[in-house]
Order: sequence, then structure tokens, then C-alpha cells
Amino acid sequence: MNLRQTVILSLTSILASGLLCAAEKPNIIFIFTDDHCTQTLSAYDDTRIVTPNFDRLAKGGARFDRCYVTNSICGPSRAVIQTGKYSHKNGFVQNGDLFNMDQQTFPKLLRKVGYETAVIGKWHLKATPQGYDHFDILKGQGPYYNPSLDTGGSEAKATLEKNVGYTTDIISDKTLQWLKKERDPSKPFMLMTQHKAPHREWQPAPEYLNWLDDVELAEPATLFDRYEGRGSASKNQEMMISDHLNDRDLKFVPPHYLNEEQLQLWQEAYGPKNEAFLEKRDSMTLEEIVRWKYQRYAKDYLRVVKSVDDAVGELLDYLDESGLAENTIVIYSSDNGWYLGEHGWYDKRWMYEESLRVPLLVRWPKSMEAGQVVDEIVSNVDFAPTFLDLAGAPIPGDMQGRSLVPLMKGEKPNDWRDSFYYHYYEFPGYHSVARHYGVTTGKHKLIHFYQLGEWELYDLESDPDELQTVYGNADYAAITEDLKAKIAEQRRILEVPDQDPVRESTHPDRKKKAKAAGKAKP
Repeated sequence: MNLRQTVILSLTSILASGLLCAAEKPNIIFIFTDDHCTQTLSAYDDTRIVTPNFDRLAKGGARFDRCYVTNSICGPSRAVIQTGKYSHKNGFVQNGDLFNMDQQTFPKLLRKVGYETAVIGKWHLKATPQGYDHFDILKGQGPYYNPSLDTGGSEAKATLEKNVGYTTDIISDKTLQWLKKERDPSKPFMLMTQHKAPHREWQPAPEYLNWLDDVELAEPATLFDRYEGRGSASKNQEMMISDHLNDRDLKFVPPHYLNEEQLQLWQEAYGPKNEAFLEKRDSMTLEEIVRWKYQRYAKDYLRVVKSVDDAVGELLDYLDESGLAENTIVIYSSDNGWYLGEHGWYDKRWMYEESLRVPLLVRWPKSMEAGQVVDEIVSNVDFAPTFLDLAGAPIPGDMQGRSLVPLMKGEKPNDWRDSFYYHYYEFPGYHSVARHYGVTTGKHKLIHFYQLGEWELYDLESDPDELQTVYGNADYAAITEDLKAKIAEQRRILEVPDQDPVRESTHPDRKKKAKAAGKAKP
């Protein structure tokens, strides 16, 4: 056999196995967390914690500084990512809704162009996943320890699997197992690895139960905000560190699902710390108690973030060691922003910056320049079109976002969006955040609390903490009119209905549960 025949035979063998096709298309890994704010990623802010493995993504690719969510709450954000459509279009507007899996989603479209698809970890859409060759998903919210997961896929009936251990570690292990042993190596893949952390109740892994005990975290400048410069919505919420963290949040009650060994470690870690606080509580001022609550809450939040950063490191190490890193796009984001004490709050929901903005880090060694910082306004509604564009799949015309690939490659499209529309629906509901919509340009933000008949306008350059609304100020009259016009235009383009598409009958029960959950004994 001559050299030419040998080459032809080799190429034929490669084509038959599908390896050449796989090599041409990039693999996509989407790492997702729940309630993770940019304030606790050192790529954005290194004043609280160092996250070296998240930083590897930013240093090796791009950090997006203005990634906004369309609806700052868990389930709706996930539905937006699946569909590339706003909540009113995909039908999932508030937590507790049932996602319509029969509709068009990006994994279904990726499979049509030859991708193998998998989702591992938190799902939170109630419906059984469609469009995935493999899934390992938490039941509901899922616990921090000893989780049960529904395992299945397009060719396999779902079965329930019980696990022992820390949930972040289990999700990480299952992710690596799928990559190493279960996927079809002849196909390009799209893998979503989705962590529960750092969702409430911020329960750390055994190895981090005492981490940061000897550290005094700096307090946010607005920890004792009294909301004098805002409207009534900010004054009537139920998400204050001072009043609404409960005994489970503050670790006066251990998780009920710990095994004997885990419970012993938990009690050894929190028992002495709790006793030290209770001994002095009666002599503390209310302000001192709030400061103690902040330290307890914020440290636990950082502890669970630390475990996720470890998991990201294990994943990136495997990609490097296996040779997959060069042509694997790794994208990291979270379902919404979060308050780590800013304005005295925890949770999300608002159109204010801390909850509107989410981290977005992207690394693609083969096609991206390292160390980029992208300032254009992007959104979670852009993720589905981006995945499709990366895979060379057509982007349906009814998707409401656009591909981020040009920005990833350092291009600056002249027609990129200069404003962004936001809409939150879940009221009455947990934390009592009033329904609102609005638009931001990154420099100014106009919010309409439409059930209250109130508007708020913020100059983000002179007032980045959004402490004083300037709505009604004559100096901002022209800006106000321009932003109102942008809202009207966006509602028309996005086809936002005048009547909110919410399940009103569920709200009273949510309200009652929200108040019960907010009672804190300390």
C-alpha cells in the first residue's frame, strides 16, 4: 500500500467514526450557579474572596461587565436560557410555573446539527427535560447534602438516584464522569453543569465550615440603608438581614437531611459559634446584632462559593489534561444577581444593579483573545442564540436575543443594543418585591412600579448605589422622556402584553409562606 492509499484509508476511517466532524465543531460547556453575584468573584471584585478558578476563565478569555437578566429570579431565568425568549413569551414568568417542554429550545436544535447534549445539577423547571441525551437533575431546589437526582435522557426513562455527600461535589463528580466515560467521543457536545450553590440557605461543605472564622468581612456601605431616596416599594419588601433571615439561614437549626457524621461536624463547627453569640446577645444593640447577622450570612455565602470555585478548577484541569480545552468553549454565568448586604438586603428580584447584573465569563482558547473586557450590554436572553451560533446552527427568528460570538471575538457591532428592557412579575410572593418593568442604558435607569403607580429614575454615573431617585427632577426631564420612549419601543418589539401573564390564584399562599419563612428568632 502506497502513501496516498494509506492517507485515504486513514481519512475514511476518521470520517466513519465521526471524529473529524467533532473536531470541526467546538464543544460547549455552560457552568451555571444559583444566586451568585459579581461581588463575590475576584475577577470582578477581590475585596471579599479570591476565586482563582473562575479567574482562570476571565484571564483566558473574556469578562462581560454588563450582563443583565430579563427577570431576576431562578426559574424564569432558566426558561429564558432554554428558549432565548422573555418570560411572557416562554410562559414561565414566576417560580412555581411549569415549563412547557414541548416548545422550541436550544438543546433540541443543537441535536439536529449533531451535538450530544447533557444537563447535570439544578434544573428547577418542574418539567422533565427534553432535548437532552442525558440528564442528572436535582429534585426541585435540591438540598446541600445527600441529594436525590432524576437520571435519564432522550433514550432512557428517568430513574431516581439517591446520593450521599455534598451536593456541589456530587454535581462536579457526575459532570466529570459524563465527560470521561459516558459521552460519545465522536460527537461535539453541549454540557450544562448547574450548581445549587450559592442559593439560600448557604450550607457549607464540611471542609469549609470554619473557613473565614478569623476574618472580619468589610460591610457594604449601604448595609443600614433607610431608603429615604426611593419610592414605597423599597420600604415594603421582606428581604432585610435585620428582620427576615430565619434560624436555618443563621445556622441555629441544622439541616434535617444530614447523616450522623455530617451532623456531628456541623454541630462541632456552629455550636461554639452560636453559644458565643447567645451569651452576649442580650447586651448587644440592634445595630450590633445586624452586624453579627451580616457576618454569619456573608461568610456562609462565601463558603459555598468556595466549593463551586473548587469544582470549576477540577473541570478546567480535566479539559487541559485531556486535550479538550483548546476547542471547548467554557461559559460561566448565574441565574440572577444577589444582595450580599447591600441596602441591608439578601435575595434578588429588583431591577437595581446588584440583582439585575450577573457574572458572565467566557473562555475559548482556539478562537478568543485572552484578557478581554466587554462593556456592551448583553443578557441571558442572548445565551441560546449564542450556543446555536457557536454550533453553526440556524438561529430561529422568534428568539429575542442575539449571538454574543462577535463580541467574544473582539468585534464591536455598530448596531448593538444601547438599552435593555427588564420585567419582574412575582407579587404577591416571597420577599414582597412589587412588580415592575423598566429600561437601562447603563448610564441611566428608569423603573416603573406599575401596580403602585410609581416611577424611579437613577443616574448611575453620579449615583451608582441608586440611593436617590431623580424622577421628576427638571434637570432630567429630557432623559426621562427618552427612557419612557425606549420602554414603549421595547414593549412593542418584544410584544409584551398589557395584562400580566401570571397565575394570580397561587399568590395568597405564597404570601403566607413568605411571612412565615421571614420570622427570625435571633
